Amino acid sequence: MKRRSFLRNTTAFALPTLLGGMQVTASAAQRMAALINEESDRVLVLIDLNGGNDGLNTFVPLDGYDNLANARPHVMIPQSKLISLTDTISLHPELQGIKNLYDNANLKVIQGVGYPNQNRSHFRSADIWNSASDTDVFKPTGWLGRYLDDNFPGFPEDYPNSDYRHPFAITMGKSISGTCQGEESNFSLAILNSNDIGGLSTGIETEFTDDYYGKELAFLVDTFKKTNAYAEPVIEAVENGNSLSNAYPETALGHQLQVVARMISGGLKTKIYVLKLGGFDTHADQVVDGDTTQGEHAELLSNLSQSIEAFQNDLKALGLEKRVLGMTFSEFGRKIISNAGLGTDHGTAAPMMIFGDCVIPGITGANPEIADQVDIDEGVPMQYDFRSVYGSVLMDWFKVPEEKVKTLLTPDFQYIPILGECLIPNSTREIDRQLRLTAKPNPFSNNLIIELTLTEKASIKMDLSDVQGKLIRNIGGRTLQAGTHEVNIEGHDLAAGIYFVRIQIGNESKAIRLVKSNH
Repeated sequence: MKRRSFLRNTTAFALPTLLGGMQVTASAAQRMAALINEESDRVLVLIDLNGGNDGLNTFVPLDGYDNLANARPHVMIPQSKLISLTDTISLHPELQGIKNLYDNANLKVIQGVGYPNQNRSHFRSADIWNSASDTDVFKPTGWLGRYLDDNFPGFPEDYPNSDYRHPFAITMGKSISGTCQGEESNFSLAILNSNDIGGLSTGIETEFTDDYYGKELAFLVDTFKKTNAYAEPVIEAVENGNSLSNAYPETALGHQLQVVARMISGGLKTKIYVLKLGGFDTHADQVVDGDTTQGEHAELLSNLSQSIEAFQNDLKALGLEKRVLGMTFSEFGRKIISNAGLGTDHGTAAPMMIFGDCVIPGITGANPEIADQVDIDEGVPMQYDFRSVYGSVLMDWFKVPEEKVKTLLTPDFQYIPILGECLIPNSTREIDRQLRLTAKPNPFSNNLIIELTLTEKASIKMDLSDVQGKLIRNIGGRTLQAGTHEVNIEGHDLAAGIYFVRIQIGNESKAIRLVKSNH
């Protein structure tokens, strides 16, 4: 067995050590410099909403409420029960904690986040989000793992050492995070049981035969020893750390976030924490028959909202609020139309939440357009590529240069302002949008015209996708002067149906729903 294959297999399937109470995965690594800046003490906390969160019942678009209620009568929450957020958006009634974060200028929401050529398979879509790859490219590495490989070549040899004792990333849960998978090994340490953190021991001290099996066994034991070495500073941090909040819910996510707060306050120098909240694949029983405010989705959102609010308040009480940034993601959203099982099916794009004391608060992106007649396969169209969100966090939070971001993630990276200076009160509620556009005629039969009004000179990119999020055509990029412009789209070869044209200008994006008629 090649060492690279061994490392990939052991990290992918997790080799838990059950001795001493602390269950961890036999992989890990780090060099205790920050992602780019060695002086940085900033921490990133990722929460995976596994299964595909229904963004339309999380951040409810009020300007399309009536049409949405007609499209999903089985799951739609009465408008009178929603929590008001802005003039055009309301929240699920279980998201009061998220509302409080928004009111305290600690929340940024990015609308319509997805990727081109949407794949509605859980496994493949999750792999795309973890690897930040194109849909037709299978990358064995994660987006953070590639960065770490680029900066720490040769890992995991010689780690940990006296200078760099702490794990670079920690996954709270049963398996390590694919986001941190490198070429040779995974850069994260998985803590399987955060309720019982104690010592570790390999229990093996012997000589090994000088043959294939002896060498592999020696390598396995060495891997466990590395895990033990990484475990020591984690245990120290939990024992020395503190939590000043008693508001965490009695859930796995609430407990895990509380442990993360203890680790950070206890001096652990780990930069990335990855947590998972499963159950969002709500094909059935998303709501309770007769009361759409209750059900599986409501329980999940209540858990998420209470846990995040308690964590943010805990960080403030500990004086750590300016060091930590949180971000949620999910492999896809849900279809606009509900199904007969009181649920929703796999869709396309969905909102992402970024929370912390340093965010530029408010809403980025427009509400999805909900038509009076919705196609059975129609989901929320993509406005922003998730890799642009990832890359913007790397740039703003960890000071990664933009050219490096393009190399690591995508050459089509679009910077999105996400973070402020942290040292001054946040006040911006909305990003001023220069992009004004319309499509005419709509419905169209052959050609249509996209009319754009720009307040200043800008480069634009346009593409056309079908109702399932499959890329049909790159319309191309160009630079336009301030003023009103018309862009012609040829539609003779398109079948009748629903399409979306996406326009990207600077750090703004917008998707317009189009209807191609038969004549």
